[in-house]
Amino acid sequence: MNANKTIAAFALSLAAAASHAAVFSDSFDATAFGLNTVPAGWTVTSGTVDVVGADSPWALCAGTGRCVDLDGSTGDAGILSRSLSLVGGSTYTLSFDMAGNRRGVGSESVLVNFGTASSTLAFANNTPAAAWTNFSLVFTPSSTGMYTLSFSNLGASDNRGALLDNIAVNVSAVPEPASYALMVAGLLAIGSLSRRRAAR
Repeated sequence: MNANKTIAAFALSLAAAASHAAVFSDSFDATAFGLNTVPAGWTVTSGTVDVVGADSPWALCAGTGRCVDLDGSTGDAGILSRSLSLVGGSTYTLSFDMAGNRRGVGSESVLVNFGTASSTLAFANNTPAAAWTNFSLVFTPSSTGMYTLSFSNLGASDNRGALLDNIAVNVSAVPEPASYALMVAGLLAIGSLSRRRAAR
């Protein structure tokens, strides 16, 4: 394979890899369990959340790891959020697992915001056997910058909130295929110039 084809193949593989690149993920397993705890790397405002798990007195999560109870233990559900640096024009998919409070009390609803995209999820089944469900939300920022991802429990502030786990943000589409064509053309030009200099 000549240098030009090698450069073009590399650029195209780079573009393909970028189209499925992981931007962020968190299973909350790096945060020690505790009531009114702020998970590592996150911010909690307007109240509190709890980090629970199989290794705590509150084994509410799906497996052996930890998850977040979105209504902490102060009678005031907090807003769990963090900022992400996103590229304008790229399409991002947020995915996460969520369940009702799994304590057989009332119902829960959660407002999820990802940039300007939002969704309100309702959980009528809050029995201890309530299933975990995977949800997704898609957002395409209009410009490059910092954007907020947040989860807010809207149910009664009774210290029993919806449960959150396994958050991931991935690039699901890369903007402007023409920009990759331009990149490939530039790399080909560099390769051609290098060959001419080597031939002298």
